[in-house]
Amino acid sequence: MSGLALIRGEPRAELRIRPAQDDDAAGIAALAAAVAAEFPGATAAARSIPDLREGGVFIAVEGGQVVGLAAIAPFDADGTFEIRDLLVTPAVRRHGLAARLLAAAEGWVPEARRLVLWCDTRADAAQRFFEKHSFLRDGPIRVDAGQTLAFGYAKPAAGIAAAELDAAAASSADRRLGDILAAAAAEDEAVPLASPAEARRYWRGVSAEVAGGQRILIAGWVDGVLAGSVQLDINTPPYQDHRAEVQHLLILPGYRGGGLAQALMRAVEAAARRHGRRLLTLNAIAGSAAEALARRLDWREGGRIPGFSVTARGVSYDALFFWKEA
Repeated sequence: MSGLALIRGEPRAELRIRPAQDDDAAGIAALAAAVAAEFPGATAAARSIPDLREGGVFIAVEGGQVVGLAAIAPFDADGTFEIRDLLVTPAVRRHGLAARLLAAAEGWVPEARRLVLWCDTRADAAQRFFEKHSFLRDGPIRVDAGQTLAFGYAKPAAGIAAAELDAAAASSADRRLGDILAAAAAEDEAVPLASPAEARRYWRGVSAEVAGGQRILIAGWVDGVLAGSVQLDINTPPYQDHRAEVQHLLILPGYRGGGLAQALMRAVEAAARRHGRRLLTLNAIAGSAAEALARRLDWREGGRIPGFSVTARGVSYDALFFWKEA
């Protein structure tokens, strides 16, 4: 099985995380066997201490027992590292231990450019955990240890990065993007209010349009945190496939002003060119940060309509329309 599985359990106290040592081998093997037992037909996946020495290995210990493990190792020569194992015994799950172990592994390689991992296709809770921590589906399903199937996940690890998502990645982003939408709506009245369920339905609709070739979704990360997105509507009428509309630029409030919005806009312009769209349009509330960004990125104003935009709170604003040749 994949070495990545997390489910609900009871709380425990006195948990300590430390680097693994040679005499932890038996405890690590027992932990791997306990996790494998939850998945019929799976085999224990945690590597031996010698195998793991090429990277960083961290364990969580409670009362002398190994109850959690995270391991990270180089994956290729381009600065990609693999989360090789993240295991937590059932008794201590859902209480922050997995997040602490993941943080320890990620912190071991501050120079990493990209992180990858594989997660058992049956481990729904583990998939939600990694998506919450900004990993998105990447590449095809593979046959993992024990002849089980595993989804690939990946994320940029450092700096500001923006990337176009395929349908699988877009679908795996819906919870995280829903959280961003809710946080943005709480601070910006121009962003429509939505319950968590409504937000997820909205992003599922976006994913469906990505799969159908009607929409492009660009996601943006800051130091490994998925913190923003922007969309390009390419569902144009017949014989109008030279143009597209940039829509729904969203930035997590704590990450505004640091360059992510500009990176997303540059990325969506590049995506438009890849898809053969030569003319781009967008609209922005007059006086907003979006207007300032459009002007800073050399978009040209095409007109103003008074009272065009009405927020979910009933406030009306003038809208400015911009265009740009991609």
